[in-house]
Amino acid sequence: MATRDATIAVAAAESPETRLWGYLVEFKDVESLLSAAEKIRDAGYTRWDAHTPFPVHGLNDAMGLRATRLPWIVFLAGLAGAGTGLGLQWFTNAFDYPFLISGKPLFSLPANIPVVFELTILFAAVAAFVGMLALNGLPRPYHALFGSRRFRRVTADRFFISVEAADPRFDEERTWSLLESLGGEGLERIEEEAQAGV
Repeated sequence: MATRDATIAVAAAESPETRLWGYLVEFKDVESLLSAAEKIRDAGYTRWDAHTPFPVHGLNDAMGLRATRLPWIVFLAGLAGAGTGLGLQWFTNAFDYPFLISGKPLFSLPANIPVVFELTILFAAVAAFVGMLALNGLPRPYHALFGSRRFRRVTADRFFISVEAADPRFDEERTWSLLESLGGEGLERIEEEAQAGV
Protein backbone atom coordinates (compact mmCIF):
# COMPACT_ATOMS: atom_id res chain seq x y z
CA MET A 1 0.00 0.00 0.00
CA ALA A 2 1.38 3.42 -0.93
CA THR A 3 2.45 5.65 1.94
CA ARG A 4 0.48 8.81 2.53
CA ASP A 5 3.53 11.12 2.31
CA ALA A 6 4.51 9.72 -1.08
CA THR A 7 0.98 10.15 -2.35
CA ILE A 8 0.81 13.75 -1.17
CA ALA A 9 4.18 14.50 -2.75
CA VAL A 10 2.88 13.23 -6.09
CA ALA A 11 -0.29 15.28 -5.66
CA ALA A 12 1.73 18.43 -4.94
CA ALA A 13 3.68 17.95 -8.16
CA GLU A 14 0.45 17.85 -10.15
CA SER A 15 -1.22 20.85 -11.72
CA PRO A 16 -2.26 23.57 -9.22
CA GLU A 17 -5.66 23.53 -10.90
CA THR A 18 -6.60 20.24 -9.25
CA ARG A 19 -8.12 19.65 -5.84
CA LEU A 20 -8.70 16.67 -3.62
CA TRP A 21 -11.91 14.83 -4.53
CA GLY A 22 -11.45 12.07 -1.97
CA TYR A 23 -9.86 8.68 -1.37
CA LEU A 24 -10.33 5.33 -3.07
CA VAL A 25 -9.54 1.98 -1.46
CA GLU A 26 -9.53 -1.37 -3.27
CA PHE A 27 -10.65 -4.78 -1.99
CA LYS A 28 -10.18 -8.27 -3.39
CA ASP A 29 -13.39 -9.93 -2.24
CA VAL A 30 -16.96 -9.31 -1.08
CA GLU A 31 -16.36 -10.18 2.59
CA SER A 32 -13.65 -7.56 3.04
CA LEU A 33 -15.78 -4.98 1.21
CA LEU A 34 -18.78 -5.61 3.48
CA SER A 35 -16.64 -5.43 6.61
CA ALA A 36 -15.06 -2.17 5.45
CA ALA A 37 -18.45 -0.69 4.55
CA GLU A 38 -19.74 -1.38 8.06
CA LYS A 39 -16.72 0.34 9.61
CA ILE A 40 -17.09 3.44 7.43
CA ARG A 41 -20.83 3.56 8.17
CA ASP A 42 -20.14 3.26 11.91
CA ALA A 43 -17.55 6.05 11.67
CA GLY A 44 -20.37 8.38 10.59
CA TYR A 45 -19.41 9.15 6.99
CA THR A 46 -22.30 10.09 4.72
CA ARG A 47 -20.70 10.98 1.37
CA TRP A 48 -19.12 7.72 0.34
CA ASP A 49 -19.95 4.83 -1.97
CA ALA A 50 -19.12 1.20 -2.68
CA HIS A 51 -18.36 0.15 -6.26
CA THR A 52 -18.75 -3.47 -7.35
CA PRO A 53 -18.75 -5.43 -10.64
CA PHE A 54 -22.05 -7.11 -9.70
CA PRO A 55 -24.84 -6.64 -7.13
CA VAL A 56 -23.67 -7.63 -3.64
CA HIS A 57 -26.27 -9.06 -1.27
CA GLY A 58 -26.22 -7.25 2.08
CA LEU A 59 -24.29 -4.20 0.85
CA ASN A 60 -27.22 -1.83 1.38
CA ASP A 61 -27.46 -2.88 5.02
CA ALA A 62 -23.69 -2.68 5.47
CA MET A 63 -23.73 0.85 4.09
CA GLY A 64 -26.77 1.86 6.12
CA LEU A 65 -28.74 2.95 3.06
CA ARG A 66 -32.39 3.79 3.51
CA ALA A 67 -35.05 2.46 1.16
CA THR A 68 -35.39 4.33 -2.11
CA ARG A 69 -38.20 6.86 -2.63
CA LEU A 70 -38.66 5.76 -6.24
CA PRO A 71 -41.67 3.45 -5.61
CA TRP A 72 -43.56 6.36 -4.05
CA ILE A 73 -42.67 8.63 -6.96
CA VAL A 74 -43.93 6.00 -9.44
CA PHE A 75 -47.10 5.37 -7.40
CA LEU A 76 -47.97 9.08 -7.18
CA ALA A 77 -47.26 9.57 -10.89
CA GLY A 78 -49.53 6.62 -11.69
CA LEU A 79 -52.30 8.19 -9.60
CA ALA A 80 -51.76 11.48 -11.41
CA GLY A 81 -52.03 9.66 -14.75
CA ALA A 82 -55.27 7.94 -13.72
CA GLY A 83 -56.71 11.23 -12.50
CA THR A 84 -55.65 13.01 -15.68
CA GLY A 85 -57.23 10.37 -17.90
CA LEU A 86 -60.45 10.29 -15.93
CA GLY A 87 -60.67 14.07 -15.58
CA LEU A 88 -59.94 14.76 -19.23
CA GLN A 89 -62.60 12.35 -20.43
CA TRP A 90 -65.18 13.69 -17.98
CA PHE A 91 -64.40 17.29 -19.01
CA THR A 92 -64.58 16.63 -22.74
CA ASN A 93 -67.58 14.27 -22.78
CA ALA A 94 -69.79 15.34 -19.87
CA PHE A 95 -68.98 18.99 -19.22
CA ASP A 96 -67.46 20.86 -22.15
CA TYR A 97 -69.38 19.15 -24.99
CA PRO A 98 -72.15 16.93 -23.62
CA PHE A 99 -73.61 14.88 -26.43
CA LEU A 100 -76.44 12.46 -25.68
CA ILE A 101 -76.41 9.33 -27.87
CA SER A 102 -79.26 6.80 -27.63
CA GLY A 103 -79.93 7.59 -23.97
CA LYS A 104 -76.42 6.55 -22.84
CA PRO A 105 -75.01 8.42 -19.84
CA LEU A 106 -72.77 11.40 -20.55
CA PHE A 107 -70.07 9.83 -18.40
CA SER A 108 -69.61 6.22 -17.25
CA LEU A 109 -66.50 4.65 -15.79
CA PRO A 110 -66.38 1.38 -17.81
CA ALA A 111 -66.19 3.22 -21.13
CA ASN A 112 -63.26 5.28 -19.90
CA ILE A 113 -61.10 2.51 -18.38
CA PRO A 114 -58.77 2.02 -21.41
CA VAL A 115 -57.62 5.65 -21.46
CA VAL A 116 -57.27 5.74 -17.67
CA PHE A 117 -55.18 2.56 -17.76
CA GLU A 118 -52.93 3.82 -20.55
CA LEU A 119 -52.26 7.18 -18.89
CA THR A 120 -51.57 5.48 -15.55
CA ILE A 121 -48.91 3.30 -17.20
CA LEU A 122 -47.48 6.20 -19.21
CA PHE A 123 -47.10 8.55 -16.24
CA ALA A 124 -45.68 5.79 -14.01
CA ALA A 125 -43.16 4.65 -16.62
CA VAL A 126 -41.93 8.18 -17.33
CA ALA A 127 -41.68 8.86 -13.58
CA ALA A 128 -39.69 5.65 -13.05
CA PHE A 129 -37.23 6.56 -15.81
CA VAL A 130 -36.80 10.24 -14.91
CA GLY A 131 -36.90 9.54 -11.15
CA MET A 132 -34.17 6.90 -11.41
CA LEU A 133 -31.94 9.27 -13.36
CA ALA A 134 -32.56 12.16 -10.95
CA LEU A 135 -32.08 10.14 -7.75
CA ASN A 136 -28.83 8.65 -9.09
CA GLY A 137 -27.51 12.03 -10.23
CA LEU A 138 -27.44 10.94 -13.86
CA PRO A 139 -26.52 11.58 -16.58
CA ARG A 140 -22.97 12.17 -15.42
CA PRO A 141 -20.49 12.06 -18.29
CA TYR A 142 -17.53 12.73 -15.98
CA HIS A 143 -16.53 11.47 -12.55
CA ALA A 144 -13.25 12.01 -10.72
CA LEU A 145 -12.85 8.24 -10.21
CA PHE A 146 -12.52 7.74 -13.97
CA GLY A 147 -8.97 9.12 -13.70
CA SER A 148 -7.82 6.19 -11.56
CA ARG A 149 -6.15 3.36 -13.49
CA ARG A 150 -6.84 0.98 -10.62
CA PHE A 151 -10.58 1.79 -10.71
CA ARG A 152 -10.89 0.37 -14.24
CA ARG A 153 -11.09 -3.13 -12.77
CA VAL A 154 -14.36 -2.30 -10.99
CA THR A 155 -16.29 -3.74 -13.94
CA ALA A 156 -14.28 -6.97 -13.89
CA ASP A 157 -13.09 -8.38 -10.58
CA ARG A 158 -12.36 -5.71 -7.97
CA PHE A 159 -14.36 -3.94 -5.27
CA PHE A 160 -13.85 -0.34 -4.19
CA ILE A 161 -14.96 2.15 -1.59
CA SER A 162 -14.63 5.87 -2.25
CA VAL A 163 -14.95 8.59 0.38
CA GLU A 164 -15.53 12.13 -0.83
CA ALA A 165 -13.65 15.11 0.56
CA ALA A 166 -17.03 16.90 0.65
CA ASP A 167 -18.13 14.63 3.52
CA PRO A 168 -18.60 16.66 6.74
CA ARG A 169 -16.48 14.14 8.70
CA PHE A 170 -13.68 14.08 6.13
CA ASP A 171 -10.24 14.91 7.47
CA GLU A 172 -7.22 14.10 5.31
CA GLU A 173 -5.23 12.50 8.14
CA ARG A 174 -8.00 10.67 10.02
CA THR A 175 -9.84 9.47 6.91
CA TRP A 176 -6.60 8.19 5.36
CA SER A 177 -5.78 6.32 8.59
CA LEU A 178 -9.27 4.82 8.76
CA LEU A 179 -9.16 3.61 5.17
CA GLU A 180 -5.65 2.26 5.64
CA SER A 181 -6.84 0.23 8.63
CA LEU A 182 -9.55 -1.50 6.58
CA GLY A 183 -7.09 -3.95 5.04
CA GLY A 184 -7.59 -2.99 1.42
CA GLU A 185 -5.07 -3.74 -1.28
CA GLY A 186 -4.48 -0.18 -2.38
CA LEU A 187 -5.34 3.27 -1.11
CA GLU A 188 -5.32 6.15 -3.54
CA ARG A 189 -5.76 9.90 -3.39
CA ILE A 190 -8.21 11.06 -6.09
CA GLU A 191 -7.81 14.51 -7.61
CA GLU A 192 -10.19 16.41 -9.84
CA GLU A 193 -10.00 19.60 -11.84
CA ALA A 194 -10.90 22.53 -9.62
CA GLN A 195 -13.33 24.00 -12.14
CA ALA A 196 -15.09 20.67 -12.80
CA GLY A 197 -17.10 20.81 -9.58
CA VAL A 198 -18.62 17.39 -10.27
